Amino acid sequence: MTPDEIFTEINNRLQNDPSKAAGNNAAYQFDLTGDNGGQYHIVFAGGKGDAGPGAAESPNITITMAANDMVDMVSGKLDPTMAFMSGKIKIKGDMGLAMKLQSILQ
Repeated sequence: MTPDEIFTEINNRLQNDPSKAAGNNAAYQFDLTGDNGGQYHIVFAGGKGDAGPGAAESPNITITMAANDMVDMVSGKLDPTMAFMSGKIKIKGDMGLAMKLQSILQ
């Protein structure tokens, strides 16, 4: 699994189930480092969600981590809380949005 595949899957889920975006108005930016790294976004606005490659315009939160840690987190091999506590995830912006993201993506 690659970050491209992860964000494509997130986008597909948001398009297939718009209720996941309901009530959310936030722009998430992911700065992934290392192999398969790059910038990705998840944006919620107007009851819709969009995810994919590229930077978010005016992000409310920026999450920086290694691309392989993102893959491990999504596949369940890496606990998000432990990753944050050990410094594998760095967050700039609204920490509450990071907590909310986990429930939105499940």
